[in-house]
Amino acid sequence: MEISLIRHGKSLLTDNDKITCMRFREWVEKYDFNGVFEESTYPSQTLDKITTAKIVITSDLKRSVESAKILNAKLKTISNPLFRETELPTPSLKLLSLKLRPSIWGVLLRLIWFSGYSNECESLIDAKLRAKIASQQLIDYADEYKSVIMHLENLFSGTI
Repeated sequence: MEISLIRHGKSLLTDNDKITCMRFREWVEKYDFNGVFEESTYPSQTLDKITTAKIVITSDLKRSVESAKILNAKLKTISNPLFRETELPTPSLKLLSLKLRPSIWGVLLRLIWFSGYSNECESLIDAKLRAKIASQQLIDYADEYKSVIMHLENLFSGTI
C-alpha cells in the first residue's frame, strides 16, 4: 500500500492587488474555482508516482481536479469535498478600509482561525474531525487500489 501526497498546481488567478477583507472573500471564491497552469516540467519523482498510481483522489475544487488531469488524464480520479481545504473565517468587523494583498489576508485570517475564531466557516475542531475521516477514507482507497495519489490543498494536507 502506498499513498503519495501532491499539492495542486499553481492557480490561474494571479491577481495580487491590495484589497479589503470583504473583497478578499470574493477573491477566495475566484481562487477556488479557477484552474491551474500547466507547467512545462514537473519533478521526476512526481511523474514516477503518477505513472505507477492506480487512482488519484482530489477535492472537488477545480484547481485540484485539473491538477490531476494535467498530470495523467487517463488515471481514474475520485473527487470528494471531504478533501477540501479548510475555509477562512469572515471577520464580523468590516475592518473598514484596510487593504492588504490576498496572501497577507490569508495568513492573518488563518492565524485568527487557529486561535479559535471560525465565523462562517468550519472550526479547527471540526476540521480535525473531518481530517480524521478523510485519513481513514484515504487508507481505505490505498487498501483497495494499492497505490494512491492524493492532490491536497495547503493546510488540509497538514491535518491529514
